[in-house]
Amino acid sequence: MAMKTDAFTGDSPGDGNPAVPYTECLSFRRSDALCEGRSWLRGQEPVARVRTSAGDSVWLVSSYPSARQVLEDARFGPVGAAAPRVPRGGAALRGAVMRGLNPRADEGLHGWLRATADRLIDDLMAWGPPVDLRAGFADPFAAALHCKVLGVPSGDWPRLMSSLDIAFMASAHPFEGVRPDWYKDAGYMAERLNAPASERSGLLGQLAALREGPEAARPADGTLAAVAVSLFGAGAVSTSAFLVMAVLALLRHPELIGRLRGHPERTGRAVDELLRRNLPVADGVRRVALADVHVGDVLVRRGEQVVVLVEGADFDPRAFEAPGGPNPGRGRNPYLAFGGGRHLCPASALGRVHAETALAALVDRMPGLGLAVPAERLVWRTGFMRRLPERLPVLW
Repeated sequence: MAMKTDAFTGDSPGDGNPAVPYTECLSFRRSDALCEGRSWLRGQEPVARVRTSAGDSVWLVSSYPSARQVLEDARFGPVGAAAPRVPRGGAALRGAVMRGLNPRADEGLHGWLRATADRLIDDLMAWGPPVDLRAGFADPFAAALHCKVLGVPSGDWPRLMSSLDIAFMASAHPFEGVRPDWYKDAGYMAERLNAPASERSGLLGQLAALREGPEAARPADGTLAAVAVSLFGAGAVSTSAFLVMAVLALLRHPELIGRLRGHPERTGRAVDELLRRNLPVADGVRRVALADVHVGDVLVRRGEQVVVLVEGADFDPRAFEAPGGPNPGRGRNPYLAFGGGRHLCPASALGRVHAETALAALVDRMPGLGLAVPAERLVWRTGFMRRLPERLPVLW
């Protein structure tokens, strides 16, 4: 469903006069550039008390050590986790999801991904330049992967992707289209779960099989459908957004395309560096303290919310040498793009395989790839939970 978000306002309780307002850092809508205020926050108030536009008081964390602690410490959980409700069959459900998102579980995945990427590139080249790489490659490639993983007919991807503009719209208040948008997709997934066994595959097939166990441990159909909707939405949006931003970063540093084409074995490290530099989440990562915890010199009390400014942490010079410039050959790269600890994104390995395949195919097939418009003319999406341009017009 659509995500609630707030603008962050108010002065620091310390010196009370930050160089750049918190609102600017948390509402910054571009992900090809950094808000200058994050450096001030990280250096002066790495754990700062701020207030949302709705009047809620939260802690804003922007240094690498503090951000890593919040993301990895079991005493912090997702918002709403203070009194978690474990669904029936929760352990089996989690196990099925983890298996379904493991790229090693499908021996043919790498070849399938490359063939799919090549097919999409064939279509782009047949159309001729310029083309919108987001609509013509990033979105359908991300959707194709998640259709395969879930066991959804590949031809249904436009229907599912069309819901995401509403599902991931950032709004402090609910709006009319949220509920029908959610139930439309949940109904679709429920239909797939109840299809004949011979027509089920992928993760949906595994989820449907969970209903064959003891009644007391069977997850409800609504729970299984919700899991499927959430996995498709979060996965497709995240992988497509990262791919758009990774390509844009390469286009702004075209010498990197030549290096990767000459040394394709370095693609994995390049993806790691692009993930470190990726700034996709528009309003930070929210966590809630499940106990009283000291973060740096600050005591965060149980029930208080913390917002992790990942873009501050992943550009912290104490953790990354020369963090401002892209360094695809960087050795140690402990970035926090996928979170950390027990809250590490379960699809992190799948996302990396997807990105590595996409970039390898584009660099190999389109070595002359370049922007078709000046970078400053790109139109950036607002009011969305991911920072990305509406279109990415390219030539080759």
